[in-house]
Amino acid sequence: MKKSIQIKNKIEMTELIKVSPFRKGIRKTEPHKHNSYFEIIYLSQGSGTHTIDYTQFPIIPPTVFFVRKEQVHHWDITSVPEGYVLLLKKGFVDKSLDSELKRILSQVSALSCLHLEQNNSISILFQLLIDEKDFSVTEGILKALLAKIISIPASFPVNKHKTNNTILLFRELLNHTDDLKNNVAHYAGQLNTTPQNLNAICRKELNQPAADVIAEYMIGEAKRLLLYTDNNVSEVAYTLNFNDTSHFIKYFKRHTGSTPQVFRSL
Repeated sequence: MKKSIQIKNKIEMTELIKVSPFRKGIRKTEPHKHNSYFEIIYLSQGSGTHTIDYTQFPIIPPTVFFVRKEQVHHWDITSVPEGYVLLLKKGFVDKSLDSELKRILSQVSALSCLHLEQNNSISILFQLLIDEKDFSVTEGILKALLAKIISIPASFPVNKHKTNNTILLFRELLNHTDDLKNNVAHYAGQLNTTPQNLNAICRKELNQPAADVIAEYMIGEAKRLLLYTDNNVSEVAYTLNFNDTSHFIKYFKRHTGSTPQVFRSL
């Protein structure tokens, strides 16, 4: 156990997107995260498990995994894998003028795993992304790839309405898990709005109050710290900007049904 979660970086500072074949030599990896990009992994062959945060997914090809930058993940692969890895930075999304691409990315970023039907065009699109250098063409291929993934039967229902930009920005702020704050007013101020307005937007778009959206990120990061570090409960509370450990314990139990100590021992 460690005091901090290992962070790996597989993309150059100046790169906004990187696509490469999945490394065949990967078998077991230590729990780690990538805090500068969103990762999409497509496996057409392989077996074993992929754990994202505290959920273990079986590798049943063809399958796609989505790992957000705040999430911890690790592999336990039992046969030779085949597939592709796509790393995407926020800078790529900011640079894009394609609102449909942004809408689809917003949808898939809420997912962890999709088991797909066989579809050779997915591998072809990944290969095209490896070879392409022009931003506009890359943008179009990426949209085609994601649209193909979510259009495959039994993947997931596509929400056609436009995602509110405030929600996207709110979630982006919450992705910075090194400075989470359990305070709606804090995030409302950063979004140049009022707590009441942020709460109304969250209720309309997500059917939950802003405090509950914050809680998802707070509890998610608390669970990562409890599972993947040896920080004691007081240290976890301090990391999450709780001034009082007992308040953190009550907060954690209210949202999970167990105390941090019990969760860690499960």
